[in-house]
Amino acid sequence: MGHYVFKKRIKKLLSSSFFSGSAIYLISNLAAAAIPFLLLPVLTRYLSTAEYGEVAIFQTLLIGLSSFVGISAQGAASVKYYEDASTYRSYQSFIGSCFLVVVGTVFLTLALTSLFLKPLSEGLSLAPIWIILGVIASGCSFVVLMRMGQWQIRKQAKSYGLFQISQSAINVLLSLLLVVGFSEGAAGRILALSLTPLLYAIAAFYLLKKDNLIEISWRPKYLVEICAFGIPLIPHSMGYFLLSSADRFVINDRFGLADVGIYMVAVQLVSVMGLLFDAINNAFVPWLYERLKRNISSEKKEIVRWTYGYCLILICLVFLAFSIGPLLLTWIAGEKYKAAGQLVGWLALGQVLHGMYLMVTNYIFFSKRTGLLSLSTISAGLINIGLLILLTSYMGLIGAAIAYAIAMGVKFICTWYIANLRHPMPWFDFHRLI
Repeated sequence: MGHYVFKKRIKKLLSSSFFSGSAIYLISNLAAAAIPFLLLPVLTRYLSTAEYGEVAIFQTLLIGLSSFVGISAQGAASVKYYEDASTYRSYQSFIGSCFLVVVGTVFLTLALTSLFLKPLSEGLSLAPIWIILGVIASGCSFVVLMRMGQWQIRKQAKSYGLFQISQSAINVLLSLLLVVGFSEGAAGRILALSLTPLLYAIAAFYLLKKDNLIEISWRPKYLVEICAFGIPLIPHSMGYFLLSSADRFVINDRFGLADVGIYMVAVQLVSVMGLLFDAINNAFVPWLYERLKRNISSEKKEIVRWTYGYCLILICLVFLAFSIGPLLLTWIAGEKYKAAGQLVGWLALGQVLHGMYLMVTNYIFFSKRTGLLSLSTISAGLINIGLLILLTSYMGLIGAAIAYAIAMGVKFICTWYIANLRHPMPWFDFHRLI
């Protein structure tokens, strides 16, 4: 009887919109990850470890800027889509208001960075022009995310995937042209990372207009609503930045750009796991929100069952990373990055905990009560900073990887607790889940 029920559940899942959407997102994310992943052996051989570290610091700057530029307005637009029909009639104006917010935050960020450009340049070991380009690229990335988010909530996974894969391909082609063809070194890779979002922002804006999804108009009530959604998430985004990227700044300060380059090779190897988890989450969000809106007890139990099964699979991936990760990294990146092999398992553990976090954080976004999420993430980020300073003093680079894994575990547990406060689910009704 139990075997029959299990088979029935599997059949139901395979035929669901979640699985079909997830398959497309999975394929597109893996393809988008595979393209730059194939670039990794090229970059590690054409760039010195210090140059690779410079590129890594620029990429980290982009992540940090995304904490403020746009204030997660694309997320507000996605949540708005699921509200009642009377609100949806003004949806074009709402998206237009999101664009006004991002333009405002870009100009404000440019003004602030201009005031502190010299100390920022010295502290980050980046030329001033790269910092300015980083701000512009962050604003352009918002436009791309808005276009992709609108495809996601409408379950247009094919359009999402094509856009994502082509963007990744253009990024790599520009990198090869500038780094290999014109021997521009780190500057070539940074230019590719800056130009690609600009090109795709133009395409994304055109496609939003073509689908009649955007109308630029002055709607103060929408601006207030977007800010009410996004501003409480700034500490959350900053906390995520402290969790996922602050290690590079600490390593640069303590050991130099060369060690940043070694560390980032390991980070980029395990980032494939993160893209995989994001692919599944991209399909999971619309599937989950539809069921949360219906508020049916049996569907909630089904969600919890599959979430636990998914997390068990992720845990198995950690053991695989510890066993074969070091050999795989040396084979891909070359002998001069061999020291990064010992970091792979711990970084993979952190990625897995992030994948588990994604499965619980969506309930908080659905509730639109995001304040405690920000508190949780910023707290975990500060814990990460403290552990980084402590563990790197005694353990070097591997201390940074261990600090990351511990902090991601703290974030997952705290977020799970908050998610159950904001939108209770039968997480611990085990006798009813079978």
